[in-house]
Amino acid sequence: MTEPNCEQLHHIIARQASLQPGGIALWWQGAPVDYATLQHNIAATAAGIAGTGATGDRIAVLSWNCPEFVELIYAIPAAGRIMVPLNARLAPAELIYQLRSSEATCLFGDRALLTALQGHADFPADTRVVTLDAEYVNWRATTDKIALPQTRADDPTWILFTSGSTGRPKGAVLTHQSFMAGLRSAALARPVEATDKYYYPFPLFHVAAHNVLLQHLYGAAVVLARSFDATDTLQTCRELKVTTMSLAPTMIGLLLDHPDFHAEDLASVRTIGYGASAMPQTLLQRLLAQTSVGLCQSYGMTELSGSVAFLTVEDHREAAHNNPELLRSVGRPLPTAQLKLIDDSGAPSAAGEAGEILVQAEQCMQGYWQDADATKKAITDGWLHTGDIGRFDEAGYLFIVDRKKDMIISGGENIASREIEEVLRRHPDVADCAVIGLVDPKWGESACALVRLTRAISDQALTAHCRKLLAGYKTPKRWIRIDELPLNASGKVDKPLLRQTYSR
Repeated sequence: MTEPNCEQLHHIIARQASLQPGGIALWWQGAPVDYATLQHNIAATAAGIAGTGATGDRIAVLSWNCPEFVELIYAIPAAGRIMVPLNARLAPAELIYQLRSSEATCLFGDRALLTALQGHADFPADTRVVTLDAEYVNWRATTDKIALPQTRADDPTWILFTSGSTGRPKGAVLTHQSFMAGLRSAALARPVEATDKYYYPFPLFHVAAHNVLLQHLYGAAVVLARSFDATDTLQTCRELKVTTMSLAPTMIGLLLDHPDFHAEDLASVRTIGYGASAMPQTLLQRLLAQTSVGLCQSYGMTELSGSVAFLTVEDHREAAHNNPELLRSVGRPLPTAQLKLIDDSGAPSAAGEAGEILVQAEQCMQGYWQDADATKKAITDGWLHTGDIGRFDEAGYLFIVDRKKDMIISGGENIASREIEEVLRRHPDVADCAVIGLVDPKWGESACALVRLTRAISDQALTAHCRKLLAGYKTPKRWIRIDELPLNASGKVDKPLLRQTYSR
């Protein structure tokens, strides 16, 4: 796999349209879009954007997955503007905060989503709105003769707002350079073949969309889903012979549990990349026993334009057969990034000890949009402070102990919520769980466990299970049964929402 010479995002499609104009760039609802057509649409859209406003303007997108969203991912930076992908699951007030914070001059979006948003009293009246339907097509078709501005590799290309789990969302500024560096990193661990058909069900407004760009960089086809549906996914795999996919472990479980699932459905699939949560060993063993699919997990974040560590296909096979402990790891760092751990004083953590993970890499964000103080706190001397607590084992594998913000402090003791969750998942009747810290009048905070059970069991049984494996102060003091854990756009359990809901 030779590395393509592309320095900017919009060069990716232009290059492929020149090399293989008839090659398939995108599958959407069973219909193919070739690279020449995609490039034509991108150029026309970019010209339309360049014909209004000024270079450096922010252009927001509020939409579910669709081909027009893919076009905008490339067209907005080609026009010298900065894309602001908006999470379609947010409330109107949250979306308006991001529009105003980024000072977006134009908003492209799904008509239904835009109608709901524009009805809000605080919607900025001076923001130009374009719906992604006939209005968008007609507007694009009449504006393809405008010259595009010169752009540079260090120009910002996305402002991607963080999930806000540490407070108000901050806009991470990603550049062409950081994005392309993130793609080069991903290609080392998840090689792409030009003949691949890659299935993508995650939202395009998330940093996981870098996987779409990765496929295009190497001339592969992206099979874009509006959202995940187990029935549609299996049907698509059968009909299009999908070769690679990105799924969350929960999605993998839904495929295997589907009443119409047959191992032949995934016969063409070489690799599934997953993230958002840990892979249960039982699920891994089921997948490997029933299929020949390889699994790959990554560790990254919005501020890193992707991932910097990977647990490879070979690692997962080793975990299934000989070393299940590996499944608790997020893998080993890539040569494209430096990682180190520091303690609370800022000194390097002792060997084998946990510490905050710092990353230095070309794929690191430029900073937070118009927030010098937050940028200064996040990036010091070229090192990004991730807010994750991790440790390395002797073989160099990275283990995430917890998020700093998810650390529960009870009676002066630090409790890692992830540690409790891993213990709970070992109980045969716990299908899923999340642990949060809630206010405790005696201890300051105490652990609360939200559990999804396969059958009814008592609090006492759950407590007894934890006490076998955890210190008393770590054992949850409160148990809540829940039918489904809420997820944010990246597929992670929405702990801020859980805290908000159950701290009342």
